[in-house]
Amino acid sequence: QVQLVESGGGSVQVGGSLRLSCAAAGAINGIKNMGWYRQAPGKEREPVAVVDSDGFADYAESVKGRFTISEDNAKKTVSLQMNSLKTEDTAVYYCACDAISPMRRTYWGQGTQVTVSS
Repeated sequence: QVQLVESGGGSVQVGGSLRLSCAAAGAINGIKNMGWYRQAPGKEREPVAVVDSDGFADYAESVKGRFTISEDNAKKTVSLQMNSLKTEDTAVYYCACDAISPMRRTYWGQGTQVTVSS
């Protein structure tokens, strides 16, 4: 079953912006953290930004100052505003959610492609 759904991916030019959004299914409850990861061809999946239930966020060094993550606890959604995009940001972006129900584990979305071209 699809438990996290991402949207907002696409193709942009260098310096452009995109906003990714992710919504957790109704069956997922007790969310502790939500975040975004990405995987470029030939590379391992890496964390991009994570935000906890108190609103505290952490970012990968490569995106600090350019990306902003935000979470709406009531709506069980998380967004990633990406500005000043670089070609190095090209990857499949995955939404992740640490929750306790129906099972205590990390839930993943199917991924959305972000392509930044020059």
